[in-house]
Amino acid sequence: MRVNLALIEIKGYNHGLLTTSPRSILTFELRKSLFPLIPYTLFPYNLSTTTLMPTIQHQSTAQLEGQLEYIKDSPKNQGILKLIVCRPADNERNVLSEGQLDTTIGLVGDNWSTRGSSRTPDKSAHPEMQLNLMNARTIECIAQDKERWPLAGDQLYIDLDLSDENLPPGTQLSIGDAIIEVTAIPHNGCKKFTERFGIDAVKFVNSPIGKQLHLRGINAKVVKAGTIRPGDSVEKIL
Repeated sequence: MRVNLALIEIKGYNHGLLTTSPRSILTFELRKSLFPLIPYTLFPYNLSTTTLMPTIQHQSTAQLEGQLEYIKDSPKNQGILKLIVCRPADNERNVLSEGQLDTTIGLVGDNWSTRGSSRTPDKSAHPEMQLNLMNARTIECIAQDKERWPLAGDQLYIDLDLSDENLPPGTQLSIGDAIIEVTAIPHNGCKKFTERFGIDAVKFVNSPIGKQLHLRGINAKVVKAGTIRPGDSVEKIL
């Protein structure tokens, strides 16, 4: 499934003139100035069927904190890979039924190797940021609908405790045929995450407990190439 994350200001209700390829999804931003009675949020819009998906209210800080114990109960040593998302270009997502991890380019088909990084002197891709991992329970609570998980922008969503205590930098994880290694580069909530999930979600993942648990996610690199699939066991190599 390809998802185009372009943000478009809806000028009215007549969407019949908008076209796109089959199964493509655009995400629209509804402005408060246009819809004063609807909270500022993002709505996935399926243009192949011209059907607006159900409205999803952003979770409040209190609502998210109420689900913290569920998130903290994530498996410690053996979890499950729930979703693989490839980012072929800016604001595009491909949800994969199978992925190839490569030690040189990361997730095959992803734009990590070509988009560069502000953290390197020459702006080239950062070798310690090949992969972005997010806790599946966290994104489940924040996004509410699994079709919205790719909006977060991470490649691998896993049901595993990503906390500092459980997965310090250098920890290796086996997924399918591949092995990846957790790196020390922090992964924090940003402007895009705020736009897609609301300011309370960013406050939640960037809070002291959020950073301790790495609720926004962690960075990793591939140390052994291999094939991965949703449903694969994710095991900490002890």
